[in-house]
Amino acid sequence: MSAWLPTAPCTPRACVTATGGARAVPRAVLRLTAVAVLLLAGIALSPLGRRIPAHLVRRWCRAIVRAAGVRVRITGAAPPGGGVLLVANHISWLDIPLLAAVRPARMLAKTEIRRWPVAGPLAARGGALFIERDRLRALPQTVARIAAALRAGAAVGVFPEGSTWCGRAQGEFRRAVFQAALDAGVPVQPVRLRYRLADGSPGTAAAFVGDDPLLASLWRVASARHLVAEVDVRPLIPPGAYPDRRSLARAAQPTRTPEPGWTHAALVA
Repeated sequence: MSAWLPTAPCTPRACVTATGGARAVPRAVLRLTAVAVLLLAGIALSPLGRRIPAHLVRRWCRAIVRAAGVRVRITGAAPPGGGVLLVANHISWLDIPLLAAVRPARMLAKTEIRRWPVAGPLAARGGALFIERDRLRALPQTVARIAAALRAGAAVGVFPEGSTWCGRAQGEFRRAVFQAALDAGVPVQPVRLRYRLADGSPGTAAAFVGDDPLLASLWRVASARHLVAEVDVRPLIPPGAYPDRRSLARAAQPTRTPEPGWTHAALVA
């Protein structure tokens, strides 16, 4: 692992609070079974590729999150068609289907995801752009691949923090991927992701941080109660609005202002 890689101070022991208990075991088993069925259905249909309507892909992605026991709330306008760089803060493996629920996209993913059971083959068939995070020399080639996909009219989804955070804290957006949007002349669509409990307090059960094993994270999410994912689609940043990748990354970075209350929020399954 290279020293230049971005890291977060978040760890499962220090940051993550599980909300389930022994009574949650049957519920968790049922939820994980439902998630597996939906993922296998996605793999079976993935050879159809772009022939599957985008609205069905969005519904399928939301169904995966909902099957895991997490309610979904999406606010803001839908991103436009054509090439667009979707950028979001990174907390959980759930972020991937949540971002695709906003707009199906080719995800930029670390090569390790190829080895994940079920999800790995699905990501590969979905056109994921894999990056070798420990090879700095591969970064310019990765940026060029992203720019080529954007020029071809694809949406590309990235998590510019380069690492997952627990949700109570966040990292800085790295600038490199924003160069792809500048080179391709496409807009940037910022998206803010948050996980809460039904009472509006922060929920960290979904956080997939540090050396947290994937199976442990899956179980923690599936056994949690009243977990809500909030997806805030921010105003689109048009091409040419910022002259360089540094200022563009800062403009797309989620703000650190106090979060609004959820008392009157409409939750959708």
